[in-house]
Amino acid sequence: MKYVEGFVAAVPVANKDAYRKHAAEAAPLFKEFGATRVVECWGDDVPEGKVTDFRRAVNAEDGEVVVFSWVEYPSKEARDAANEKIMSDPRMKEMGGQMPFDGRRMIFGGFAPILDA
Repeated sequence: MKYVEGFVAAVPVANKDAYRKHAAEAAPLFKEFGATRVVECWGDDVPEGKVTDFRRAVNAEDGEVVVFSWVEYPSKEARDAANEKIMSDPRMKEMGGQMPFDGRRMIFGGFAPILDA
């Protein structure tokens, strides 16, 4: 069964083009490592909640937009193997040093789909 790794981050509005470029450069590497699909979404309608919300989850500041991304893999095992490659690949390390957002505030996690309609 497929496996999904999701990401949420706060990106300065001024860095939208840099983020798009960063994502476009990273996507082929994720696919090289075993991903079957990479999706990047720029926040367009991200409301503030009463208890919690996407903005609070990543401590988004004024002038930042929340991005939501996911990477699909054929299985959790494929994702785990990809993450090992990601952590050791010099191209990914170089990209990590040039992220157009504060990676410390990014949240991520792996998810096993229970419905794919």
